[in-house]
Amino acid sequence: MIIDVHGHVTAPELLAKYPMPPSLGDIDGMIERKLAAGIGLTVVGSPVGFGTMTRIPGLDNYAQPADKLACFHDWMGETVRAHADHLLAYAYVNPFGTDAELAAAAELVRRPEFVGFIVNTSVRGRFLDDPGADGFFALAAEAGVPIMLHPPAEPVGSPALSHFGLVEQLARFTDVHLSLATLIMGGRFENDPSLRVIAATGGGALALLADRLDLAHSPRHWAAAGKPALPRRPSSYFSQIWVDTASHSTQALRANVSVFGADHVLFGTDTPPLPHEVADLVKTVTDLGLSTADTHDILTGNAVRLLGLSEDRLRAAA
Repeated sequence: MIIDVHGHVTAPELLAKYPMPPSLGDIDGMIERKLAAGIGLTVVGSPVGFGTMTRIPGLDNYAQPADKLACFHDWMGETVRAHADHLLAYAYVNPFGTDAELAAAAELVRRPEFVGFIVNTSVRGRFLDDPGADGFFALAAEAGVPIMLHPPAEPVGSPALSHFGLVEQLARFTDVHLSLATLIMGGRFENDPSLRVIAATGGGALALLADRLDLAHSPRHWAAAGKPALPRRPSSYFSQIWVDTASHSTQALRANVSVFGADHVLFGTDTPPLPHEVADLVKTVTDLGLSTADTHDILTGNAVRLLGLSEDRLRAAA
């Protein structure tokens, strides 16, 4: 039984309000298609809460009313309960949100339907090393659940890109590895060894940038600059990062297995909304030629351990 850690669904009210792929509302169809490919459990969430990933002039996803976000999460909880064998959820929160917003998110992850937080890799041009996110990371440490890092609708630099395809496929992808780099260099992982993050879109290109990240920490041409802020190499903190398989690139997937290890790669499809055939995404993993144990870990075992899923839960999903 395969576990998909990266899926999305949207409430009917939002589908009527904003232009979105209709697949986001076809929950029964999603479950049926995934079951046919051996995927018994999907963790779903919204990276925009009561908002949309579609670029809409004047829309600010971070200014949504608290009552609308609460209603959205109530709908999400009801949806998970109605499909309890096959769905779990992430609780959306703005990591730069108010104390009230953070408190509401803390309450959500105490409910069995929600197994972690989903937050944007940047918010209004600010990455997560910004002190404004200190309250969220204190909350996450107390809650003890993983954080899904998902690119925002408007990643850093996106206003300079007129072609929306570049925003959707490149700028958001880049936002993920830049955000992870700031978390590392800003000391988030050093200050909280229990911090566990799931990086969407395969972690961006972080696997290809490990050596450059280490050079940024202690560049040879700035040898006189003083002692580095971190006590060890930035790439050593990759042990607190899990990446999904939703990079949609076999080469990137091989790099992630090589750099992060098969025990830190999680099967994720980003479907819906992406229209990929999920059976093909499963085949991408099984065709890597890894050991049976490593393949099982990517498809199932790593998610079981990271999300703390029970045997009863797995039997129901299977």
